[in-house]
Amino acid sequence: MTGPSSSRSRSSRARSSRSPGFSDPARPAYPPTRVAEVFEDVAGVRVPDPYRWLEEETDEVRQWQHRQAGLATALAYRGQDPAAVRELVREHDIGSRPSLPRYAAGRWFRAVTPPGAAAPTVVVADRPLGEGREVVDLAGFGTADQPAVLSWLAPAPDGRTLALGVCTDGSEHNTVRLVEVASGRVLAGAPQQVLHSAWAGGVSWLPDSSGFYFFALTGAPEEFRQAVFLHRLGRPSNDGIASTTVEEVPVGEGSREYTLIQVSPHGRWAVASHRVGSPIPVAVRDLSDPGGAWRPFVTACSGTVAGHIVGDHYVAVTDVAAPRGRVVAIPLSAANADGPVDPGDPAGWTELVPEGETVLRSLCPVGDHLYLSEFDRTFARVRILDRSGAVTGEVPLPGRGALAAPFFPLTALAVGAPVDDFVFAFSTLTSSWGVYRHRPGEEGTETLAAPAVTLCAEVEEGWAAAPDGVRVPYHVVRPTGGGEEAQAPKPAAPAPVLISAYGAANVPLLPRYQPDLAAFVAAGGVLVQAYLRGGGEFGRDWYLAAHRERKEVRDRDLVAVAEHLIADGLTSADRLALTGGSDGGLMCGVAVTTHPDLWRAVLPRAPLLDLIGGTRDPYLDFVIRKAWADPDDPAQVRRLLRRSPYHLVEPGTFPAVYVQAGAADPRCRPWHARKFAARLQAAQQGPQPILVHVFEHAGHGAATSQEVAVAQDAEWLAFLAGSLGLRVPRRTRSSQDERES
Repeated sequence: MTGPSSSRSRSSRARSSRSPGFSDPARPAYPPTRVAEVFEDVAGVRVPDPYRWLEEETDEVRQWQHRQAGLATALAYRGQDPAAVRELVREHDIGSRPSLPRYAAGRWFRAVTPPGAAAPTVVVADRPLGEGREVVDLAGFGTADQPAVLSWLAPAPDGRTLALGVCTDGSEHNTVRLVEVASGRVLAGAPQQVLHSAWAGGVSWLPDSSGFYFFALTGAPEEFRQAVFLHRLGRPSNDGIASTTVEEVPVGEGSREYTLIQVSPHGRWAVASHRVGSPIPVAVRDLSDPGGAWRPFVTACSGTVAGHIVGDHYVAVTDVAAPRGRVVAIPLSAANADGPVDPGDPAGWTELVPEGETVLRSLCPVGDHLYLSEFDRTFARVRILDRSGAVTGEVPLPGRGALAAPFFPLTALAVGAPVDDFVFAFSTLTSSWGVYRHRPGEEGTETLAAPAVTLCAEVEEGWAAAPDGVRVPYHVVRPTGGGEEAQAPKPAAPAPVLISAYGAANVPLLPRYQPDLAAFVAAGGVLVQAYLRGGGEFGRDWYLAAHRERKEVRDRDLVAVAEHLIADGLTSADRLALTGGSDGGLMCGVAVTTHPDLWRAVLPRAPLLDLIGGTRDPYLDFVIRKAWADPDDPAQVRRLLRRSPYHLVEPGTFPAVYVQAGAADPRCRPWHARKFAARLQAAQQGPQPILVHVFEHAGHGAATSQEVAVAQDAEWLAFLAGSLGLRVPRRTRSSQDERES
């Protein structure tokens, strides 16, 4: 196995002359793509950029993109029945997007998408998933071509006003809409600022419902400058005039990180949690003091301190001095002390739950208890603590799987009004999301909504040895060959295998239901979900092992898993595919350019593929400086070049590649996909297609409408199935009737 610094690793694996999937020796007729002599100077390092023109949104680029999309669709569905593929995707999309209700003033608010509707409605009910009544239909905020997507919802504590985040272009950029709950009337006077995403939780209401804090852009989205705002409703208590002002929170000079304001239920304390991936309570304010200002709280901390205000303490999960996490209590009054007390000194924290074998992830206040979510070898576990930190019980979960939770710890801190019951969504690798309720003190859980889909498949655990000897775990999801779900027999070795992985940003990839992957298994494929270093599944040390200058560790872990699966006889290079999104799309780009003979097909989605060009994008410059390197340092720029897929492309023989992106993606803009695909098409010396499809009205995923998401998943599945020699059969009417009954 070669080291990560190699510009190209050529495997000696021989391909079978009877390879499945795309085998037409004729090269696809790609749209003409010009090359320009353009160079970028980054910290004195001269970098060629021949496809820079594809970064622009010109008529020429749009026409090129349209022709590429048409070619991708035609070749992806070659040999497949498009209606059958779409039907399979829709079947497995049922229940794939859990919408947990939000509680306020004795009622529950949630989004519901009626059958055939393009946009959801928000209903309010006396029970978490009760039928209730409609408050507002989001169809009124969008159009037929661009339906509105709900980014977040937050009812005021008194239940009279509902705040919504509405996005209409798939970009995740959303605006606040205010609705009167009793009448459904959309209220005037909502703040005009645009929220970059839902990562800061939407809005944080003041306990008296007079207004809320929110984190939003201060200029154009492309500039990526954000601030905390305080919005006061236009009510008689404040002269009937709505107002929005910048809240001066001391987050550190020049920080571009996200900030979420947490307010105690009884209104005394406000805490500013800062940093999306590893939040810390950077500042605190005593709201009982009318003249009180924000004071620094936990500031000099490189780890995570993510929790909630409990009385006069901040009770949090932290990985400081505990890589797998512990629970601590920090006195909020320490921020206002003029004496020697330093709230940022862990020596002054009270430990409530010590570090153990599981990975502690988050806390959720429920009545007089705290529900502690953990990962036990990636599987969910939930323990119950009283306010002193003593463990009083454990939630009996429906199986071995995952709880629905935001990707980032910061977003999970937006819990809204206090609740008396723990309502949660849960799924497994083989069953879709169900919704459940646990009441403190009770032994069992109540099923509020059962999973809609169960795969005829079995799950196995395995691991591969990385070059440094570390065990890299993975799960295998294998069709059992029984039931209507898997019409093909149980796959024999070497089986058609898809590796799905991520390994970045301290984000955990969990054993949860994903409709696109489930549809692949139902079509007869074998899924391998790999837990690479860089992710958040096994604690802080696992994450930092593939962070910044150690990013190549993730790529080595991936190759180790792939080679292990081949050596173990589960699959072969002719039947092995790879997929990943966002930073996982970059992982795919590195894999296809450095180990092209290891894969039959590679499918990056919403990918980051040009690390050098990314430094010209304010948002990606923030990401790259945080997670990759300092682009002002020549040595680090050269290291970026060794991990940047667009710059790793050289003439050679590549597997089939299908790059999927969204035209409205604000994080990994579509030009990453365009430039990489153009360069790879020109470099391809083999017969396999290099395809790119940039979908209109699609973004990074979180705000893409369901209809567009189904179209994306279906084309992705068709290409994957065709590459691996699978054919999705059309369902018979009798089997559909049996399923519906």
